[in-house]
Amino acid sequence: MDVEQASDANLVVAVGRWYEPALAEVYRRHGGSVHALARRILRSEAAAEEVTQEVFLDLWRAPEKFDAQRGTLRSFLLARTHGKSVDVVRAEESRRKREDRTVRETATAPYDIDHEVWDLAVAEQVRDALVALPDELRQPIELAYFGCHTYREVATMLDEPEGTVKSRIRSGLGRLRVNLIERGIEPAGAGL
Repeated sequence: MDVEQASDANLVVAVGRWYEPALAEVYRRHGGSVHALARRILRSEAAAEEVTQEVFLDLWRAPEKFDAQRGTLRSFLLARTHGKSVDVVRAEESRRKREDRTVRETATAPYDIDHEVWDLAVAEQVRDALVALPDELRQPIELAYFGCHTYREVATMLDEPEGTVKSRIRSGLGRLRVNLIERGIEPAGAGL
């Protein structure tokens, strides 16, 4: 088959028979128009190249979708290009709207200044309640919970038996809980 002399309709029949030179000729004839339309709609060279590739890949996979009775191959390819390009624009617009909505929701989320101030106030109350503990109760708690040391490491650091350290931590946490409740803060978690 002389692809350069073949009609568009005959080229599509050859594409249906997996004849690659026929697809190459279709691309040579119409690729520029397809790409130009995609680029005009998408305003992006990379996106236009992707849509162009998809249009010709679709023709390769399903050439039977082209009906010569309904119009020219050029109009068929341009219609497919327009549809795919508009889909890309809509998807991008939808993604942008979702991102904008997320930014707005995050910016206006209730966890703003009020929560931050509350968290700082609670942290200050916890710090004050911890400082109010006697040294022998406060030190093991600070080393274990804020220093990220194991009970065994804390015992070694304080030169105390591990059982004594555990007991002091348990006792200190109980007193810390009482101190926080007295300050109007209901502790949760961390064994308090």
